[in-house]
Amino acid sequence: MRVFDYTKLLKLDLTADIHKLIAGIYEYKGKQELYVANKADVLEKMLEVAKIQSTKSSNAIEGIITTDSRLNELMNKKAEPKNRDEEEIYAYRAVLDIIHESYDYIEFNKNNILTLHNRLYSFSNVSYRGKFKQTDNRILEIDADGEKKVRFQPVSSFETERYIEALIKAYKEALMAQVPPLLLIPVVILDFLCVHPFADGNGRMSRLLTLLLLYKFDFLIGRYISLEMLIEESKDAYYTALFASSANWHNGTNDELPFIKYMLSVVFKAYRDCDERFLLITERNLSSAEKVMEVFKNTLEPLSKADLLKLCPNISQRTVERALKELQEKGLIQLIGKGRASRYIKAPRH
Repeated sequence: MRVFDYTKLLKLDLTADIHKLIAGIYEYKGKQELYVANKADVLEKMLEVAKIQSTKSSNAIEGIITTDSRLNELMNKKAEPKNRDEEEIYAYRAVLDIIHESYDYIEFNKNNILTLHNRLYSFSNVSYRGKFKQTDNRILEIDADGEKKVRFQPVSSFETERYIEALIKAYKEALMAQVPPLLLIPVVILDFLCVHPFADGNGRMSRLLTLLLLYKFDFLIGRYISLEMLIEESKDAYYTALFASSANWHNGTNDELPFIKYMLSVVFKAYRDCDERFLLITERNLSSAEKVMEVFKNTLEPLSKADLLKLCPNISQRTVERALKELQEKGLIQLIGKGRASRYIKAPRH
C-alpha cells in the first residue's frame, strides 16, 4: 500500500516561481481582508455570481451542462430540475451553499466526505451516492482516432476506504507538523483524485474539497471569484499538471510540483482578479463609463453586458447600458454580433 506522508512537504525543494506565487497569494489575501470589512453590499453580489459560475463550470468540466437561462432559473430556485444533468447542477449549488455557510464546522474526515458526496446526488436516484466505489474504475484517454486507452489506474475498490482513511490520518499529522497549507491542500487533492474513491463525481468532489480546505485556512477567495471557472478556462493545463503529478503515484515516487504549481496559479489568479475588481469598485473618481472602459483595457476578449455586470458588481444594468452607449459613441469600443450573440470589444486604435 502506498504510504501518505505530507510532512515530507516541509523538505520540498520549491522553485522560485512557486515561492513567488505563495508570496503573492498572502499579499493579496491581506488586502482582501481589508476590502471585505468595508464592502459587504458589493461582496454579497460577487458571492452570488461566483456561486453560479462555480456551479456551471465545475459541472461543465465533466460534460454536465444546461442553457444559461435554465441555469439561472435553477440557481434562483425558480424551477425544478428536468433531467439528470440539471439534477446534478442543482445539487452542486446546494453543496456549495453548505460549504460556504458551514465550513468552520465541517471536519475533513471520511464521514463528511461521504455525506457531501451523498448531497451531491441528493436530487438523483442513483445507488452509489454517499458510498465508495463498489467496482474498480479507470481514467481513460480518447485519442484523435477515437481509441480509448487507460491513462491512470486508480486504487481498487477493495482498498479505497483504507486509502482514504490513511490520507485523512496523514493530513491530520501534517496539521500537527505545521505543513504550509498552500502546499498541503494541492497534494491532498491530488492524492484524492488518484484514489478516485467514487463511481462518479470525483472531479466535482475534488473541487468542493479544495474550497473547503482553503476556507479552513482562511483563504476565502472562492467566495468572490470562482476557482472552478478558472480551472475550466485552463482545463488543458489542469489535466497536464494532474497527469504529470500522478505518474508513478502508486509507488510513491511521483512529482507533486506540477500540480502544486498549477493549483497555486489558479488561487493566485483568483486573488489578482478579485483585487482588480475591488480597485475598480472603490475608485470613486472614475465615472461609470470609465470603470467599464477599465474592464475593456484589461481583457482581449469580447464581453457581453452580462459579463460586464459580473465584472462591475456595483454598477446597475441600466448604468452599464448607458456606459456602453457612451463608449461606442466616442469610438472607444465596438459592437460585434447581434441579439444574444452581441459582444463588445475595445476599438483597435485604442
